[in-house]
Amino acid sequence: VQLQAYGGGLVQAGGSLRLSCTASGMVFDVAGMGWYRWVPGKQREAVASIAYDNTTNYVDSAKGRFTISRDNAKNTVYLQMNNLKPEDTDVYYCNSYPPVGWYWGDGTLVTVSS
Repeated sequence: VQLQAYGGGLVQAGGSLRLSCTASGMVFDVAGMGWYRWVPGKQREAVASIAYDNTTNYVDSAKGRFTISRDNAKNTVYLQMNNLKPEDTDVYYCNSYPPVGWYWGDGTLVTVSS
């Protein structure tokens, strides 16, 4: 199983970014997928998740600003991040969870300048 995340970058506060994560080696249609963020020294935080049936969950700080979605035809999960704030600066990781299992991709760095 491989998860490849991309789309991070430097953006000013109030700006937007869209992260993407493409999966291979799994049955993506039944996979639960999510985004976490952390850097060493900070607590890992679950940002958003989307189940196989498109049920979504968000951390409170992301509600109303971030949207997680999936394209099963492309084996890809997205995280649209709007109205970004400096406190959103972090390394973002995508993951899968059961029933396909817990797998993690490489992180993509998001930096929000004030």
